Amino acid sequence: MKIVDLRSDTITLPTREMMEAVQEAELGDDVFGEDPTMNKLEKMAASRMGKEKALFVTSGTQGNVVSMLTHTHHGDEVIMEAQSHVFLYEVGAMAALGGLMAHPVPGHNGVLRPEDVETAIRGENIHFPKTQLLCVENTHNNAGGIAVTPQEMKALAAVVKPRGIRMHLDGARVFNAAIALNTDVKNLTKEADSVMFCLSKGLSAPVGSMVCGSEAYIERARKVRKMLGGGMRQAGILAACGIVALEKMVDRLREDHANARALAEGLAEMKGISIDMEKVQTNILVFDVSGLGGSQKVVSELEKKGVRCLPRDETHIRMVTNRMVSAEDIDRALEKIREVLL
Repeated sequence: MKIVDLRSDTITLPTREMMEAVQEAELGDDVFGEDPTMNKLEKMAASRMGKEKALFVTSGTQGNVVSMLTHTHHGDEVIMEAQSHVFLYEVGAMAALGGLMAHPVPGHNGVLRPEDVETAIRGENIHFPKTQLLCVENTHNNAGGIAVTPQEMKALAAVVKPRGIRMHLDGARVFNAAIALNTDVKNLTKEADSVMFCLSKGLSAPVGSMVCGSEAYIERARKVRKMLGGGMRQAGILAACGIVALEKMVDRLREDHANARALAEGLAEMKGISIDMEKVQTNILVFDVSGLGGSQKVVSELEKKGVRCLPRDETHIRMVTNRMVSAEDIDRALEKIREVLL
């Protein structure tokens, strides 16, 4: 049975060109800074993000926690959107590893309002932790792939920077945001003191993410990465795939967005499904199936038909388009979803 896997863009497999690049990669010891392929990738990543330096990390989660620990001290407070990845899906790493206190603030469609961030900032009081960092997620996963605009980033920076509060961008899918907004990715990253982006989602590399920032910041982050066991030796094997990802795979994200739009339009026509088309901006769809008996039931029935997806909560389902899913696969998925609904 043909499987259409819409669970996540993390299921993407490396391209043939990536595998060939692995075979030809020049290698060295990256902990000593001697892997030329990794050095090339880090230079490329920093340039793409408009930052001085970059650091390869094993995953987006490791990248976020390395970034937060580099910015903060034990006991500091970090403001983030209440449904953000760093708050919900990183095993409490900021608290467990950094002794950091999360301050979740509800946003609008995943986007924090400047006035709400301003209210959340702690004043000088012996009873309060110090507000040291603001984390912004772009695109916002739980909101359905919503892209945060350059103007929204600038407005948030205007609140925190005069107060000496640093800003970290969880840009796991920041290239998706840039394409959706038809802007250079640097326009989404320039206000952030640090940026993390993933190579292993829509860009199709098998492993890895990048942390970017100033030269001094990355030197500190490199030591934090080592402390967390993230120092790798002949890591150029992985970096070779990341180089291909940055050179070849960014522009093709448009295909994922087009497939997501086609999928959303088909779902919108089906009885019992409610989807807000204005929120369909990138490659993530979140839609309501409360009228069909709840998400677990629908996901289970779709699995039997060869369509894989994930429950977002008890009443919502998430589907994510990716390189492994073609336009024809979208048509097949819609056909099978109709069969389940009949």
